[in-house]
Amino acid sequence: MRGFLLFLLLLIVGVSGVYSGHLLQYYYTAVTVPGHGLPEFSIIAYVDGIEIARYSSDVGRMVPVAPWMERLDPEYWERNTQRCRGNEAVSKHNVKTLMTRFNHTGGYHSAQWMYGCELRAEGTIKSYMQLGYDGKDFLALDTERWLYYPLLYQAQVTAQRWNSQELLQWERAKNYLESMCTDWLRKYLEYGKEELERRVRPKVKISDQTINGVIKLHCQVYRFHPRDVDVNWQKNGIDVPSYEAKHVFPNSDGTYQIRVTVEIPAEDREGHSCHVDHASLEEILIVKWEPQSSSNTLWIVIGVVLGGVTAIAAAGFIIWRKRLMLEAPL
Repeated sequence: MRGFLLFLLLLIVGVSGVYSGHLLQYYYTAVTVPGHGLPEFSIIAYVDGIEIARYSSDVGRMVPVAPWMERLDPEYWERNTQRCRGNEAVSKHNVKTLMTRFNHTGGYHSAQWMYGCELRAEGTIKSYMQLGYDGKDFLALDTERWLYYPLLYQAQVTAQRWNSQELLQWERAKNYLESMCTDWLRKYLEYGKEELERRVRPKVKISDQTINGVIKLHCQVYRFHPRDVDVNWQKNGIDVPSYEAKHVFPNSDGTYQIRVTVEIPAEDREGHSCHVDHASLEEILIVKWEPQSSSNTLWIVIGVVLGGVTAIAAAGFIIWRKRLMLEAPL
């Protein structure tokens, strides 16, 4: 269970990389047994990785999360509440259908639905839509051919139904993703312009550990905004590959953090530096590793990371990787 929730968290926060466009994302989650901070059904909306609104079966209403979303009129919230309630009923039905497909008769199971649209800096639009079951990819929409394709054998029936001329589920998805999604993204960007466009310069701490003759170099980059960042280790100007995935985590103050770690031989103690590229910087920030640096910094870093994870968990473990009733019975 713990590993599954971490999997959901990583899908939300995403992988690092400097990004110059804007992204609107929705995450639906329906579970068979509520608990562990997760309601029976929830919908979370994000703009550029910032949570802007949410709906949960516990509350029964779509409510603003980002302060600037409170500027939308009451009719907006009532309209979306009704649509969320409709999606809640469909999602609960889909969980039961998926359990049948996988011959599951009880226990904890989940269905996750995620979709979104991206306005890229060069003016192009990219979108996606995907369904998952128990943390695994189940079904995805090809947004070039506008066809659903199964990612598991049990998804073939759904793909055939949703691609059929009778249901036209792909057409509803296409209309939403190519038009309404980007229209609303532009509106949200205007409402939240001050917050979304603010630039906060990252802070950087370097630490090291020596274990069994191998040195681990940690580059902790924290308290930066916006979310997207590129962090790499180099030795004398040549990239040193990281042995672990690069994940950006949110802080409680609306900023972000990331730690990038590499392993080097104990005798290799010269020429290493951490390179940080971020929208708030006029040029790449370079911090050199000094071998005599204290390892106490590592414990500070770990505390910051775990604090970010805890904050997400307390918020409700949100999800896996409307305006419309986009989700249909499976």
